Amino acid sequence: MIETDNLRKVFIDHYGLKGEKPLLFFAPGRVNLIGEHTDYNGGFVFPCAIQYGTYLLMRLTADDNSIKLASINNPERTVISITEHFSKQDVRWFNYPLGVVEQIVKKGIRIKGMEMLFYGDIPNNAGLSSSASIEVVTAFALNHLLESGLDLIEMVRMSQKAEQEFAGVNCGIMDQFAVGMGKANHAIFLNCNTMEYKLVPVPLSGYKLIIANTNKPRSLADSKYNERVAECQLALAFLGEQFSIKSLGDLGFPQFFKAQNVIPEEVIRKRARHVISENQRVLASVSCLLKNDLSQFGLLMNASHDSLRDDYEVTGFELDVLVDESRKIPGVLGSRMTGAGFGGCTVSLVRKEVIPQYVENVGREYKAKTGITADFYVAEIDDGVRLIENN
Repeated sequence: MIETDNLRKVFIDHYGLKGEKPLLFFAPGRVNLIGEHTDYNGGFVFPCAIQYGTYLLMRLTADDNSIKLASINNPERTVISITEHFSKQDVRWFNYPLGVVEQIVKKGIRIKGMEMLFYGDIPNNAGLSSSASIEVVTAFALNHLLESGLDLIEMVRMSQKAEQEFAGVNCGIMDQFAVGMGKANHAIFLNCNTMEYKLVPVPLSGYKLIIANTNKPRSLADSKYNERVAECQLALAFLGEQFSIKSLGDLGFPQFFKAQNVIPEEVIRKRARHVISENQRVLASVSCLLKNDLSQFGLLMNASHDSLRDDYEVTGFELDVLVDESRKIPGVLGSRMTGAGFGGCTVSLVRKEVIPQYVENVGREYKAKTGITADFYVAEIDDGVRLIENN
């Protein structure tokens, strides 16, 4: 965690001492343990919040009619006049908080001038939901300072809409939900179709979740993500001729297996096969953890990655190398990509005693095969968005 005094000093250096002291808020990143690319298909996911995330210092300025955005991580800063309709900004990160402000305005909530300073310690380009973290912490801070009375689920939905409508990524609800609703030492079993959820204890006794960052630029992630969304919608259209379903998540695997040939294109059939089989893996994973069966859960993690590699085709060379090398280490129960893919991170279930060996061996082999140095992080399962300090 960043020293809050240092964060406050940067805020005052930039915005001055005038007005009230800013409040400090935090929203975590997330890692999805299993259930990838199922959320926008109305399926099941199983994410958890982690200790890395986004800090936001914010105060209202009653005598001002502008939104001021600054970040310790990025040099760009801006001042935007308050209006009913905001324009998308060229600087990408501006659009995450600004999209949330627009959602607040659409709710009919009167906003005021505001000064915002962000700092994030989520690894760059890792696919650990830095954008959702920014959106949810912004929504939570605005709701608190404006005394809007929104509940947390509503703030989560608004954050998702901000990413879809303002940032232009057709994301599902998983990232924002995990960031908002996370609980320490628990994962969230979420039905993305109904928004029903259950907090499931994650009994990691003797094991740790290790995140490995490929450090590969994720230039394809957004475009391929939207492409996969379209492919799944096409699969749904074909299957909808046989079944009364609103999403691929409504379909069981036995039903799909019998009817899959109604999808004429093999590629589209593979996309649907991943989504529907991944749904079953999420259900099985929840059962495993409730029975404290980490070994079987690890096997399901492996099967998830293999499906993402072969049927959904969103892994890529670097992610596959990390997973393959991870599985060679004794004491690793399972390893898979997490996030949108095409770079980003893997998550592995590793016995505590072998973590140094794991980092050394996997890091060495990954560097030799890709020419890139991977970064490794021990993930602690943390709480969701919150107010840290009042003054």
